[in-house]
Amino acid sequence: MSDASPLSRLTAALSGTVFGQPRVLADLVTAFLARGHVLLEGVPGVAKTLTARSMAGALGLLFTRIQFTPDLMPADILGTNVFQPQDNVFRLVKGPIFTEVLVADEINRTPPKAQAALLEAMEERQVTIDGVTHPLPPHFFVVATQNPLELEGTYPLPEAQLDRFLMRVRVGYPEGDAETTMLRAFHQREGRPPSVDRVLDAPTLMELQARAARVTCDDSILQYVVAVVRDTRASSRVRLGASPRAAQALLAAAKARAALMGNDFVTPDDVKSVVPSVLNHRLLLKAEAEVEGVTADDVLKQTLERVRVPR
Repeated sequence: MSDASPLSRLTAALSGTVFGQPRVLADLVTAFLARGHVLLEGVPGVAKTLTARSMAGALGLLFTRIQFTPDLMPADILGTNVFQPQDNVFRLVKGPIFTEVLVADEINRTPPKAQAALLEAMEERQVTIDGVTHPLPPHFFVVATQNPLELEGTYPLPEAQLDRFLMRVRVGYPEGDAETTMLRAFHQREGRPPSVDRVLDAPTLMELQARAARVTCDDSILQYVVAVVRDTRASSRVRLGASPRAAQALLAAAKARAALMGNDFVTPDDVKSVVPSVLNHRLLLKAEAEVEGVTADDVLKQTLERVRVPR
């Protein structure tokens, strides 16, 4: 595909700043190509915010970061109409959500009322303030972060909010010798924050997303996606399996992953590669399974082993 070169430049630019996280970067780029949003989950200090900032820099998009706190209000995110006495009118003071790449840092530290302020924006790329709808940029992309270990003073995202994220990506520690490479780069920069040069322009971004949506998908792949989703619903360890919307998300992510790999058709391996990140936050396990220490990733691994792969 002709878009392999720009995507290669994008992944190379990100890899030069975020070290030892190839799977995370692949998922992040995949989600962007599929016009979805990402929830990055990991302990503090594993470069979640840096990853999002680097992505925005490489794409040449406007970047805004919101630190979610318990006292954050919806108006702090969306904005509000303020009365202008000199003109005797109300004018909209736009909030930080009017951006292209929005980093919702520690999203689970704010109450549900503030979390819900993102719902319309993530689903429809617009916000409604005082009954008036305001469109968001076409490349609007949310990257939220949360720490899965620290539970005190947090508000777990409800299922409806989680379902708005195309992927939940778990960010671990860097692989191999990446930490040494990271420290070497940190030393050479003399402690200054890393920066990423823009490698793609707006027309190229639109074309890449359009081409990802047009990737060929054989009917056998559609049946495979449905079979995977239905298997999660039939699992004896799952209380609520993946929904039809999850099937759409899985297909969109598989098509985007195929485009990222430079292919113009979807293979079963493309589907398999995105199943964990697309579905792990969409399953509700039974209480007895959680007591046994079973995770959604365990269920999905068994699902991929059971479902017949199309030839």
